[in-house]
Amino acid sequence: MEISNKAKLGQKCLSRVGLGCMGMSEFYGLSDRLQNLDILNKAVELGYQHFDTSDMYGMGENEKLLGEFIQGQNRKSLFISTKFGIKRGPHGGLTRLIDGSRIYVKEALEKSLERLRLDYVDLYYIHRRDSATPIEETISALAELKQQGLIREIGLCEVSLKTYLQAQAVHPIAAVQSEYSLLSKEPEGGILQACKENNTAFVAYSPMSRGLLTGNLNADSINKTGDARQNLPRFSAESLNHNLSLVTALDTLAKSKGCHPAQIALAWVLHQGEHIHIIPGTRREKYLIDNFNSIMIELSPLELETMRAHFSDDNIIGARYSEATMSGINN
Repeated sequence: MEISNKAKLGQKCLSRVGLGCMGMSEFYGLSDRLQNLDILNKAVELGYQHFDTSDMYGMGENEKLLGEFIQGQNRKSLFISTKFGIKRGPHGGLTRLIDGSRIYVKEALEKSLERLRLDYVDLYYIHRRDSATPIEETISALAELKQQGLIREIGLCEVSLKTYLQAQAVHPIAAVQSEYSLLSKEPEGGILQACKENNTAFVAYSPMSRGLLTGNLNADSINKTGDARQNLPRFSAESLNHNLSLVTALDTLAKSKGCHPAQIALAWVLHQGEHIHIIPGTRREKYLIDNFNSIMIELSPLELETMRAHFSDDNIIGARYSEATMSGINN
């Protein structure tokens, strides 16, 4: 089944494969700033346009990294998305508060623009829904920022179908971002279809389930200082080996197509709807190239359904986040 390699995101038509930049600053062990800048520049050479970050990644350091990168590029050819709403504890701790108040919306954007060295961002997401603030208030504040030219589009992350529809009633939502992969199919509960019906792009993060679907992961890979996967149920000692055993099916299919398991995993997500974009992250050029070329992998209806059945919810062990973290998702 052939698929298109570009799709609308707001008013722009972009390559459906973007770059998630979070891992360049935190959560996956140590990284090198110059190496990351090199990868970002190579991404542009390959044809990447969409670069995704957040004010919470690296406590603002990820936005600063992108700000440095953007200075050497044609700004109009790039699509820069960032997020606000998650306030982290002192020294980058995991304790966090969610703030979607009108005052904080404007305050957070001002700081993000300064770090990014930009006068506007293409897409500004609510990173998590603030249950203490009506979603209508947050969207109204974002609409004002759009009118001022400080943001071009409004997005939501990890929200329920109800919240999406409430927000959509206030102002058109350009994108909904949620985790979506062979191991995490929750968006199929309604929001994926609602986005399609309302011409909202769906942006899938962690489409390779944080490396689990690449075929390159093992226990040693995550037992490094600073690797946040150590805290995720799906990567616990009792879950990881079982979940990795499922990946052999990807390897078999990939060999028959002359590609890599990760590319099959990414192609499967892209085949689920023409309005879907993916933002896999990487710090290595080889994977940067492989990820971008996943749009070229064609999967038949039988192959798509075979993979879906193989990675059914009953076959997967462990939730994608801890119980405490999951309580703040899909609100």
